[in-house]
Amino acid sequence: MSGVSDSEHEYTVGAIARLVGISVRTLHHYDHVGLVVPSGRTGAGYRVYDDVDVERLHQVLTYRQLGFSLEQIATLLDDPTVDAMAHLRDQHELLTDRIDRLRRMVAAVEDMMNAKKKGIQLTAAEQAEIFGDDWPGEEYAAEAEERWGDTDAWQQSRQRTGAYSKGDWQEVKADTDALEARLAEAMAAGVAPGSPEANALAEEHRASINRFYDCSHDMQVNLAQMYLADPRFTEHYDERAAGLAQYVRDVIVANADQQH
Repeated sequence: MSGVSDSEHEYTVGAIARLVGISVRTLHHYDHVGLVVPSGRTGAGYRVYDDVDVERLHQVLTYRQLGFSLEQIATLLDDPTVDAMAHLRDQHELLTDRIDRLRRMVAAVEDMMNAKKKGIQLTAAEQAEIFGDDWPGEEYAAEAEERWGDTDAWQQSRQRTGAYSKGDWQEVKADTDALEARLAEAMAAGVAPGSPEANALAEEHRASINRFYDCSHDMQVNLAQMYLADPRFTEHYDERAAGLAQYVRDVIVANADQQH
C-alpha cells in the first residue's frame, strides 16, 4: 500500500512519515498538540494529510532544525499577521546565517588541522569558540580535575581528548546537541522511561560518554544524578526543555535498572 488515498494528494500518517523521514510517533504528537493536524479523512475514517498540511510540516521541521521549541513554532505559524511567504523569507534568512557560520567554522577547522600537523594543542579559548560563550572553559576544567583528577576515568579522558582536534570537538558538540534534541522530543511525546525507545536513548547517552572514558551503567547513573544535584547541569538541560534534566535522569536510571 502506498498510503495515498483515492483523492489526489492526500496521504496517510505512515506515508508522510516515510516521505518526510520522521517517526509516526512524532506526527501523532504534532497532531495531539495542534501543531500539524491532518485536514482530511478517508472513507474508512483514517485521517489524511494534504499538500498544505505537508507544507506546514516542512515549516515546523525547518524551525526545529533552527533550534525553535514547539511552543515558539506554534506561535510563529499561527500568527495571523504573518503569511506563508513571510515565513519562508524568515527561514531563508536564518538558514543563510547558519550556512555563513558553518563556512566560518569550516575555515577554522581547516586552520586547526594545519596547526595539529605541527603539534599545536587545542587551547581552552579555541574550545570556547566551539562550545559558545557560556561554556565554563578553564574554570570548570580546574574544578573537574580537583574533584576527579585521581580517578582512572579522568586519566582516560585526558588521554583520549588530548589527541582531539577542533574538528573532533565540533563533532562532539553536534552529536550532543542532536541527542539532547531527541531526548527533548521523546519527553514531549510522552516516551516513558524504561520503554525500548527511551532505553535506546539512554544507550546513546552512555555511548557519548564512552568517547571520553569507559562508562558503566552505574557510572552513568551517578552522572545522571549530578544533572539534578548540580544547578549548572540542570539549567543546561532545562533551558532546552523544562523538566528535561529530570527526564534524562529517569531515562538513564530506568535503563540501568533493567541491565542489572
